[in-house]
Amino acid sequence: MTVAPVTPTPTADLYDEYGERLAICTVPFRGIGGRRMFAGPVRTVSCHEDNALLRELVHTPGEGAVLVVDGRGSLRTALVGDLLAGAAERNGWAGLIIHGAVRDSAALGRLDIGVMALGTVPRKSGKTGAGTVDEPVSFGEVTFRPGDGLYADEDGVVVLPAQE
Repeated sequence: MTVAPVTPTPTADLYDEYGERLAICTVPFRGIGGRRMFAGPVRTVSCHEDNALLRELVHTPGEGAVLVVDGRGSLRTALVGDLLAGAAERNGWAGLIIHGAVRDSAALGRLDIGVMALGTVPRKSGKTGAGTVDEPVSFGEVTFRPGDGLYADEDGVVVLPAQE
């Protein structure tokens, strides 16, 4: 899937420009990665407590996209650690939004990639390959669709639909 580049812009400035046309995610994500402001076209993966599909995706060219990972908010297992985030960084992903948990948070903070998650837990996830890729996912009052523009910073995560 080829996606158009998106330039990082402060989310408050985007709200001032687009108002309620901008979808604002109400999930209180923690910024964990080394890049605090990032943006890119949305790619998605849905994978509850299983990161096999996520592992496959981060080993492909990211082309500046942000991978939105719907882990259904689970804090039982980590979907991303330093190895997967490092692969995403090397393959040109702008960032990872994890609706779930991560691990290796100190190492994630040293990587030049945006990583936002609900929290941390040391437990690894399953590896069965269950889930879907590039299908819309919804959480925090936002539906994330592949190709939409996602912007993230210390103030939150917002989405500008592709037709804007």
